[in-house]
Amino acid sequence: MIIKEASNFNIAIDQSDFIESDYIKGITNRALAYIKAGFAVHLRGSSGTGKTALAMHISEKLGRPVMLIHGDDELSTSDLIGGRCGFRVRKVMDNFIKSVLKTEEDMLQHWIDSRLTVACKYGYTLIYDEFTRSRPEANNILLPVLQEQILDLPIIRNEKEHYMKVHPQFTAIFTSNPEEYAGVYRSQDALRDRMITIDLDYFDKETEVLITRNKSSLSLDDAECIVNIVRDLRATGKCEFAPTVRGCIMIAKSINVMGIPVDAQNDTFCQICTEVLGSEITRSCNIDSRRPLKDHIYTLIQTYCRKGE
Repeated sequence: MIIKEASNFNIAIDQSDFIESDYIKGITNRALAYIKAGFAVHLRGSSGTGKTALAMHISEKLGRPVMLIHGDDELSTSDLIGGRCGFRVRKVMDNFIKSVLKTEEDMLQHWIDSRLTVACKYGYTLIYDEFTRSRPEANNILLPVLQEQILDLPIIRNEKEHYMKVHPQFTAIFTSNPEEYAGVYRSQDALRDRMITIDLDYFDKETEVLITRNKSSLSLDDAECIVNIVRDLRATGKCEFAPTVRGCIMIAKSINVMGIPVDAQNDTFCQICTEVLGSEITRSCNIDSRRPLKDHIYTLIQTYCRKGE
């Protein structure tokens, strides 16, 4: 997936390298049906389950410009709807009567709409990535947007009306990590009630193999060997953090750049696997606690990557 800069706030998306397996098609079709029925979609899952990429894919199917917002602890309501930015100075000099010079001067702040306002006004697709990393009070503005299709606007916006009717083609797609993740807030029940949540699990094997091959240009057999290592390591349930397809991609792209074969007898290949997966599955710096997992990774490499035997 490639994201290209476009005009104003919106982005143009090129997903020519996106893999749409049967698993992905099923989720995409359900999400599009929910959107067509008039509901916002919420993709929830652990890190590495493809939430953002899938949100981009769904938005591409909708065929509308995309506005992207990343959740952040410092994000405020004004960051979503806009605010005052800079000043505009106006000065009028009246010398109609030569002996009298009349001067009138005032200074006004200039209002700039932000991403949510623009998306609501023009009917764009809003992708709010990791929305639960923003403080719940910042997201309160979304409640009337998703329910009544009305965006409340501050008086200081200098418009005659202080609300905006949401464009009928406006769509919202949210993503989030589970609430037990660090830096994640519990979202308001009222907000979650206004969207349909699709819980994402790790990809099936077919999807992971296709993604790994497509991202690295390795052969299908080599990509499958790497995926087998990661999936078996994940299945042990002994990892502090389960390895994801990101680990497969990191290994595959690294060995492809270095010209290293997927071979258990190649020491560099074994080292890359243990370093990449070791960094993904635990934060511990204790050598003794990491050694059993590294030994298990090495065993999996010997199981799936013995070439010429």
